Amino acid sequence: MLKKLSWLGVSASLDCSPINSAAYVMTRPVISDTLQPFRIEGANIRGRVTRLSTSYESILGTHAYPEPVARILGETIALTAAISTSIKFDGIFYLQTQGDGPIPMLVADVTSAGQMRGYARYNDEVFTGGLEINHPVPDLLGAGHLAFTLDQGAHTDRYQGIVALEGNTIAECAQSYFQQSEQLDTAIIVAAQPVADDFPPRAAIIMIQKMPGEDRLILTTDEEDENWQNATILLNSVTSEELLDPRLSLDELLYRLFHEKGVRLYDKKEISYHCRCSREKVAETLASFSTEDLTDMKTEAGEITATCEFCHKVYSFNDADLDEIRDHQSPGSSTA
Repeated sequence: MLKKLSWLGVSASLDCSPINSAAYVMTRPVISDTLQPFRIEGANIRGRVTRLSTSYESILGTHAYPEPVARILGETIALTAAISTSIKFDGIFYLQTQGDGPIPMLVADVTSAGQMRGYARYNDEVFTGGLEINHPVPDLLGAGHLAFTLDQGAHTDRYQGIVALEGNTIAECAQSYFQQSEQLDTAIIVAAQPVADDFPPRAAIIMIQKMPGEDRLILTTDEEDENWQNATILLNSVTSEELLDPRLSLDELLYRLFHEKGVRLYDKKEISYHCRCSREKVAETLASFSTEDLTDMKTEAGEITATCEFCHKVYSFNDADLDEIRDHQSPGSSTA
């Protein structure tokens, strides 16, 4: 079955194989990085639910983030995964925050193949001073904006949507974007647990939206409003502990919430950690600088080093490497 979805003004298609929504087979709870799309039966409401562990742990593994930074980064990558699967695309979906708080930047991106990475830029001195956090966005991110970017390659236009960081949580900021810019009612519950004695790090999200497009059922306005109100009430009954608990499978969680109306499940999407940095990409970047700039970048050892902010891999270039880079520079690029 081919379901037509739309988001961000982009026509999207999802090849989905419905699972019988009349009854759920309770699977053995496992920690797996899969995203489950679903639709509430008899209502024009679609959703996404995921619990990330291996990918989240890998993202945290190359950094020594303070716990509040690791937590909001986990929420950000979960949000990125859920939103990205609302569209059909061939490329990269980015989510980025910029603000004037102790965490001036959060970045997460995911490819159409489900390969994800992310990092946070933060002021370490603030967290060593014992920052009191009551509202994650105002206290950690400050004033700024949240941006969604869809990049499908050099021969296509980038799409970008931006919303102010207005709300107490990253989920509230995303909800505001969908409501203000897309006129699409959205409800999101997101949580992250970077440190735990019993289980590995986990980040999880459940998101529902009113369905746009041509797959909508013919319902009255009163029926639409009642369905949405009931769905959001049920969604808001989910606790962070339930959402993060790997002993509660995602199928069972959906069954607990929406069994009265039934839920139609679609093909799951696998999410994995992968950093796309490479020596070649760094060399291409260096080739865009003038000879004078490259000389200024050298360390005392006579090398240029570049560190990937996502995975912390270090790339070093000596004089021979720099000569090769200069040989690949376009005419005139060696002048300032």
